[in-house]
Amino acid sequence: MTAEMTPLLPLSGDDEARREGLRRMRVLATSLLVVAAVVFALTHGQDGVLGYVNAASEAAMVGAIADWFAVTALFRHPLRLPIPHTALIPKKKDQLAASLQDFVAENFLREDVIRDRIATAEPAERVGRWIMTPGRAHRLVDEASRVTSDLLGRVKEEDVSAVITEMIIPRLTEEPLSPAIGQLLAEVLDEGAHTGLVDLGLDEMTAWLHQHPERITDLIKQRAPSWSPTWATNLIAERLFREAMEWIEDIRLDPHHDARQALDHWLIELADDLQHDPDTMARAERLKQRLLAQPKAATTAVRLWESLRRGLVEALRAEDGLLRRRFVEEIARLGERLQSDPALAERVDRAAGDAAAYVVNHYGGEIATVISSTVERWDGDETAERIELFVGRDLQFIRINGTVVGGLAGLVIHALAQLL
Repeated sequence: MTAEMTPLLPLSGDDEARREGLRRMRVLATSLLVVAAVVFALTHGQDGVLGYVNAASEAAMVGAIADWFAVTALFRHPLRLPIPHTALIPKKKDQLAASLQDFVAENFLREDVIRDRIATAEPAERVGRWIMTPGRAHRLVDEASRVTSDLLGRVKEEDVSAVITEMIIPRLTEEPLSPAIGQLLAEVLDEGAHTGLVDLGLDEMTAWLHQHPERITDLIKQRAPSWSPTWATNLIAERLFREAMEWIEDIRLDPHHDARQALDHWLIELADDLQHDPDTMARAERLKQRLLAQPKAATTAVRLWESLRRGLVEALRAEDGLLRRRFVEEIARLGERLQSDPALAERVDRAAGDAAAYVVNHYGGEIATVISSTVERWDGDETAERIELFVGRDLQFIRINGTVVGGLAGLVIHALAQLL
């Protein structure tokens, strides 16, 4: 074996069983050849019934030897003689690997085949059943929490600081962000995705004002003139608060309110200006530069990361913590839905099919090259030996069949010769 060759995996217990099975079948096929030779020798020159037996045994030997040669020629030179077109696998393993690679790529790594296989496998239902096994969701969360917390725990603060100060901030400083922000804002506005955020803000504002009316009225009273009578100040504060609440309620309930339209119009203009107006783009970039140039920008980012990291690590390491309990509940609920909700299962199966089809369409050729690139690194003789270990036992049936069929053919030919 040359230095460039990669050795195959060592033999396992299954390989030893295959070797023993191959040995037994070889002994059986060779024994039939020996029996045919003995019978031929004992009946040589005989007539009558023994003449038929002699012809059959002679043809059986020919068939056995021919098929032995054919089977052996696949893996090595018969009798170690350098006969042309023998030892095919050691000599042509690279061509065979390339052909196998093309066969796999053309017949297996195809979108229609992969989609059909995934649809038949029903991965969503299987995943749901796997998750619903008692204790499986809890164990899954335990393992994922342990791995994630260990990974987060190994992240050093100085490494995060170096990444932020040496890579992220300089890149953000050099890269113009206003066109990208403007385009993103325009897409959000086109989809109407900001409406939900506005509704949420109005709902939270209304709830807070209902719970803390004194905060607003006290603020109004503090801004009132000192010469204003107390009763007048209280009356004006209460009236202003009611008017503000009614105005916010009108905006909250009316999706076409003037205030909403004014906000949308301003956001649309801002998105367009961020992409096309030089003055707006310049102001946005100057604001970005001022923010990123602040010494505390990197320090604040690192502190935020450290706070988030410590909180996540503590939450993930707490076996009875809220975060892990919620994960277990959500995963169990997902497993139940995957089995009881056909629409969700169909979406998951379709997503799995889309993902597999994408991989096959874009990387199927590279995946198939694993076959040829791996076989090319193998030693030819060792490759032939390993392949023979897997298929050699079944190939011995060719020798057995050749012996039997050859004997029957010889018997028929001798009978026809006698009749003619």
